[in-house]
Amino acid sequence: MTNEQLYTLLDKLISQPAENRWLEFKQNKCITNQEIGEYISAMSNGATLANEPFGYIVWGIKDITRAIIGTNFSFIHAKEGNQDLELWLRKLLTPSIKFEIYEFDYNDNKIVLVQIPSAKGEPTYFKQKGYVRVGENKTNLNDFPEYIRQIYNSMEDWSAAVIENATINDLSPEAILEARNQYADKNPKLRNDIEQWDDITFLNKAKVLIGGRITRAAILLLGKPESEHFISPAVAKISWILKDKDNVEKDYQHFACPYLLEIKNVYSKIRNLKYRYLREGTLFPDEVVQYEPYIIREALNNCIAHQDYSLAGKINVIEKEDSTLTFVNSGSFIPQSVEKVIENDSPETIYRNAFLANAMLSFNMIDTIGSGIRKMFILQKNKFFPLPEYDFSNQQVKVQIIGKVVDINYAQKLVQTPDLGLHEIMLLDKVAKSKPLNSDEIKFMRKKKLIEGRKPNFHISAYIAASTDEKAAYIKNRAFDDSYYKDIIIEFLKKYKQASRQDINELILDKLSDTLNNQQKTIKINNLISNMSNKDCTIYNDSKAKKTSKWKLQN
Repeated sequence: MTNEQLYTLLDKLISQPAENRWLEFKQNKCITNQEIGEYISAMSNGATLANEPFGYIVWGIKDITRAIIGTNFSFIHAKEGNQDLELWLRKLLTPSIKFEIYEFDYNDNKIVLVQIPSAKGEPTYFKQKGYVRVGENKTNLNDFPEYIRQIYNSMEDWSAAVIENATINDLSPEAILEARNQYADKNPKLRNDIEQWDDITFLNKAKVLIGGRITRAAILLLGKPESEHFISPAVAKISWILKDKDNVEKDYQHFACPYLLEIKNVYSKIRNLKYRYLREGTLFPDEVVQYEPYIIREALNNCIAHQDYSLAGKINVIEKEDSTLTFVNSGSFIPQSVEKVIENDSPETIYRNAFLANAMLSFNMIDTIGSGIRKMFILQKNKFFPLPEYDFSNQQVKVQIIGKVVDINYAQKLVQTPDLGLHEIMLLDKVAKSKPLNSDEIKFMRKKKLIEGRKPNFHISAYIAASTDEKAAYIKNRAFDDSYYKDIIIEFLKKYKQASRQDINELILDKLSDTLNNQQKTIKINNLISNMSNKDCTIYNDSKAKKTSKWKLQN
């Protein structure tokens, strides 16, 4: 913007009756870099709620009087650690928004103005968390589900857009025939009527056309391969990639529309081998397929239904010979949290591509119950396999499915403690994968007596270990009282009169919890020796003993 345009904009903002959902004034920096990111999220979301194209943060203005006093804050020189503040903010905002920064003089007062685009069909998040201004306060967007719903409802459904120059001839007759069969299976009472409908009537009834006109959803699900250009710059591509255990690509194949037919071909590429258990008692099954067909179907169709096609990315299905499958689609995860989906166990009310999702429902590609993710978790749990692993970084949704028992002891816990709920198993899965627990999860697991140890080195508790005959592993992982280690050192000194640091290391190291790494074990021994010499006064360092200092008992 030119200076004149900036002056006009600033005058308009100052004339607002008060700060609001999309406008924030600051006299000077006075907030942390973290808070700047939170305010950008709040102003973007607030602009959508107020039907404004942009939100604004302005430095150099008094909030109440609106006096222009200037600021010494500058984005140009601001840093977060060693990184430019602007770059740091842009990396942590999802989806990526092109906010603009303007630094200019107004009547000899420096002004910093940030113009922030309104959230486009989904909330703007900072560090995976959304914010909104309510009254005078910036607060957590998740506390206001009606606002989240309003932001999503503002979205233009990409999949429902009509393609003016496309016709029924651009759709695959084979795909339409398969769509009729699937629609009839789902609606058996209409089977005779379906046979009488022409293609356009049928596809209107199935809600994949709008008034007989071809939609983007119709191209994706039913289009001929050469019709992909109608949705450009979006693409209709699913890539199956096979990699070996060293992550080296061995094979690949690309699949285009019509997705209704091609998902079967993608499925056929996946080598769903038999998995044979190492038998432990009689509770394990003899063998199962590595990947439940339902899980493959659900994960792949979720990629199609929830792909953000405006990002022009393709869907990837990555199969590795170490028995893992990874499904990747572009876009954010709308519920924001898998835990939220599992706990609510209810259909999502918001879809990125609602028209496409409804069409897929008509063709029996997805379930109406809306609990597919929960069912995926239950199927993995019932086979004693690790739970699905989700990653929402880099504006993608990745879900990894492991088709084998990774930790036989963990599997035994699930076999022999069938009363554990899914929430508890999800947390135990975190512990087994050495993933961090938050404070609420730690409190819950301790109350249930499911974990022991100190943060972050938790291990499964004796209660579970005893129920799975894993007492030896429990003893190896648990931490003894400091008095236990001190007694060992004292007994050694009583017998041998003195000990070098190497002697003490050899005496204690193999008795420390296996949940500690080497550095943590060294620190633990340092603390023990310091405590015994400075607080307990039971040992002292005889630095005159030869060239190497020795520890001895106090008289």
